[in-house]
Amino acid sequence: MSSIIHVAAIHAEAPASEAARFIVGQDPEGHWVAIETHGRAGGLFRSRKAAVDYAEDETGHRPDAVFLSGERVELHI
Repeated sequence: MSSIIHVAAIHAEAPASEAARFIVGQDPEGHWVAIETHGRAGGLFRSRKAAVDYAEDETGHRPDAVFLSGERVELHI
């Protein structure tokens, strides 16, 4: 049984001054998602590469700004 990372929980724990960081993973249906940890940006993507490319572009290609999750991730719109 896999757990699911909920954006609302991440948002509550993230300090407001923290620079944008993204979590990339698959939702329960297997779609690739990229979600900004403060909940201000994100989307559904056709592939892992597309999700990672988006997240890297949004974070200015900063090292350690994109986390690949082994857990299921949900994008709440």
